Amino acid sequence: MEITNELIISLLSLTTMELVLGIDNIIFISILTGKLPEYKQKKARNLGISIAVASRIALLFAISWILGLQKPLLTISDFELTGKDLILFFGGLFLTVKTVMEIVQKVNPAKSNKGKNRKEYSSLGIIIFQIVLVDLIFSVDSILTAVGLVDNVFIMVAAVLVSTVIMLLMAGRIHTFIQKYPGFKLMALLFLIIIGGYLILESLHLPVIKAYLYFSMAFGLIYEALHIRYRKIHQVDI
Repeated sequence: MEITNELIISLLSLTTMELVLGIDNIIFISILTGKLPEYKQKKARNLGISIAVASRIALLFAISWILGLQKPLLTISDFELTGKDLILFFGGLFLTVKTVMEIVQKVNPAKSNKGKNRKEYSSLGIIIFQIVLVDLIFSVDSILTAVGLVDNVFIMVAAVLVSTVIMLLMAGRIHTFIQKYPGFKLMALLFLIIIGGYLILESLHLPVIKAYLYFSMAFGLIYEALHIRYRKIHQVDI
């Protein structure tokens, strides 16, 4: 395969797209692995991401099946239900419900932990299963988007591998940051609810501009960063 400028641009574009879409994954992974003992957290992050990427690459080589998910399974009036819609709907529902449960546990720990002593930590297997499940949900959407940009499967695989290496390098720092600042952690959970809602709306064919979601995330992160800076300068606990 000859390396051309067009090939390099396609690889950079897809890698950037994978990283942008992977932000949601990294946040979710950071929150989930925080339930494990500290010595298991890095292993869970790396293992979860690696298995998810292997699954995503397998899906890329099953591209004809992925494209088949866009074919209507059922038509109700003007609404055409596809396999993609079902995956996005139930994936968005799972993400939303799971995140709401996390928020309830954070803001009302006494009630959510009532009847303890329950197990203090979650199972490593359960955590990895949830990481892989959510990654596959996002994979369907990102792969279909990638197909619209590039028709070379090997370029898609290369973009996934490059973005994965970057994600593995970033995941630890993002995890430490989120665990250190509770405000960011709660904000990240709220953003995951928004993402879950977006997936549900997309499955219902309701138009939502995703750029607005990322703008709101950026705005929230800037606000919380300024809030932390204010507290440090004035030495107040607000």
